[in-house]
Amino acid sequence: MSMNTQVGFTGTQQGMTPPQHNAVASLLDVLCRDGGHVHHGDCVGADAQFHDLARDRGFRVEVHPPKNMSKRAMCDPDILWPAYEYLERNQHIVDCVGTLIAAPKEHSEVMRSGTWATVRRARKKGISVFIVYPDGRIRE
Repeated sequence: MSMNTQVGFTGTQQGMTPPQHNAVASLLDVLCRDGGHVHHGDCVGADAQFHDLARDRGFRVEVHPPKNMSKRAMCDPDILWPAYEYLERNQHIVDCVGTLIAAPKEHSEVMRSGTWATVRRARKKGISVFIVYPDGRIRE
């Protein structure tokens, strides 16, 4: 990957499991080995964990916050995008990246989930999607 690597992240507000956390860290190391920008939605849980992983690696972090302040993680970004409703915010993340990492709480796709809706949007756009399941398995 080049220095312009743009990686997005979507995940559960419940936070990543330890196997998911380790797998996402490893995936970040591979996808952004030459540096890059990462984008996330600034929600409590997995987004905040992802933010810390990216910061620990010195990556440039762009935050796309939700309008709903009660779920904000208030991460400290390099770039702060305007706040939008969840679905529109998720589309903005997909529009900015060439690769998406998803860390859902479920082992299979569900309809009423922001994480899975973002995965579907990314697939529709044709960008690479890596799903990191709660047990740490990764599926591209």
